[in-house]
Amino acid sequence: MTLLLMAAGSGSRYGKLKQFDDLGPQGEFLMEFSIFDAISNGFNHIVVITKEANKNFLKEHLSNRLKPSVKLDVLVQSINDIPNGCNAVETREKPWGTAHAVWTARHVIKSAFVIINADDYYGQNAFHGAAHFMKTLQNNNTFAIVGYRLKETLSAHGSVSRGVCTTTQKTLKSIVERTKISEINGKIIDQESGTELDPDATVSMNFWICTPKIFNYIEQYFADFLAVPENHEKSEIYLPFVAQEMMLNKRIGVEVINAESEWFGVTYYEDKHKAVERLKQLSDAGQYPSPLWR
Repeated sequence: MTLLLMAAGSGSRYGKLKQFDDLGPQGEFLMEFSIFDAISNGFNHIVVITKEANKNFLKEHLSNRLKPSVKLDVLVQSINDIPNGCNAVETREKPWGTAHAVWTARHVIKSAFVIINADDYYGQNAFHGAAHFMKTLQNNNTFAIVGYRLKETLSAHGSVSRGVCTTTQKTLKSIVERTKISEINGKIIDQESGTELDPDATVSMNFWICTPKIFNYIEQYFADFLAVPENHEKSEIYLPFVAQEMMLNKRIGVEVINAESEWFGVTYYEDKHKAVERLKQLSDAGQYPSPLWR
């Protein structure tokens, strides 16, 4: 089983490359806890998508920690990696988005795989649920997300973006991207629309379970995107939008797995203290060895 981590972000709100900040009790990166949880649940292939400047460092860092039985691929999300026959402006500076990050791994992933953010902590039970889903998967047309409760994914230090899900009997029907969610006077508000959101609403934290079927779809989606010149400078293609379109076109069905786990992340630098404290608590309680890799 394969775990893909998206670690090519710039950390603009965090103020530094948060993927490589030493949050664990022995200086571990947050992504290392997700990798540890995945391996503990039977994953044996780790794929990390990063920037060119970080590739060699990350390859060496993880190679020194993982056992030889775990395959490691560290890939670069390149602006120049576009579908054959397409053109893009040479002045583009930022990557093409999360769907493009996933597409970067099309040559090394051949079976069902998990996608997560490198700068989020998803919890051990989330990986247990994902592993069970993958081991019992019957066909390439069924994807899944691991869902969390909205009220448990907020930051006390600023607004957050969340994919708010509509579900029916554990089946995903739609995702609405809310890009400026805050708790205000005891209510959770999408500040852009003024909509009050259900604190117990299921949200996607970019923990997806996909099959390689997604690669061909992203390629066509990306080609259509590049056919619009206005998209070339700054627009991006996002994984939830691709999955939503696949659902609407009846190419896939998406199950919703209850995480039954806590989530925390480091959207803002001020979130760091909480993450450091929680990782220490989990390690002190024996849920993780310290140091993580022995």
